[in-house]
Amino acid sequence: MMRSPVALITRILAKAILGFVGLTFVLVAAFKWLPVPVTATMVMDENGITKDWESLDNIDRNLVSAVIAAEDSRFCDHFGFDREAIEQALEERLAGQRQRGGSTISQQTAKNVFLWQGGGWLRKGLEAWFTFWIEAVWGKRRIMEVYLNVAETGIGTYGAEAGAQRYFGHSAARLSPDEASRMAVALPSPKKRSVKNPGGWLARHGNSIERRIGIVRRDGLDACVYQ
Repeated sequence: MMRSPVALITRILAKAILGFVGLTFVLVAAFKWLPVPVTATMVMDENGITKDWESLDNIDRNLVSAVIAAEDSRFCDHFGFDREAIEQALEERLAGQRQRGGSTISQQTAKNVFLWQGGGWLRKGLEAWFTFWIEAVWGKRRIMEVYLNVAETGIGTYGAEAGAQRYFGHSAARLSPDEASRMAVALPSPKKRSVKNPGGWLARHGNSIERRIGIVRRDGLDACVYQ
């Protein structure tokens, strides 16, 4: 008995969806414990890849506090999505103002590990899907650990350890507040923002983030990473 084209297409789509969901669970579960070997961004980087995976225990807390201060001050409070930041970004877009990013560290981690750079509704939808699952399965400490190991920290350089070695000649395990803040403010645009000799707005922003490291500690804004 021949199936109708609609039934055949429905069957194929159902299998594709189930396969995608299954692959999601396998990857998310695996990377809860295993280092992420490579990402799409790394593979497509024409400058090559320099990276060294390190446990969060071997990354200075100053860097954790600095990236929370610079990128996602409500990291410990949200479940992957910062509603206030999203609303503010939409308001700025509608007003034609310079936009600040509304993506959380969790969203950036999901994008970096499972997807590709760039915009588009498809990628945004997949980003939300993976963000939900890493929040549910990994937890905050693992999300931060993965983020600090796969984020681009310079031209052809990925992760906190490779970035610290490149810019300061020593391990990420002993970053000063000044060094950590300079790395953190460069993360949104590591190919363009100078870490070693920042000037102008970038230097002022780095100084501001360095001061906020103390606020992050005082108010427990990084407490979910160190529970």
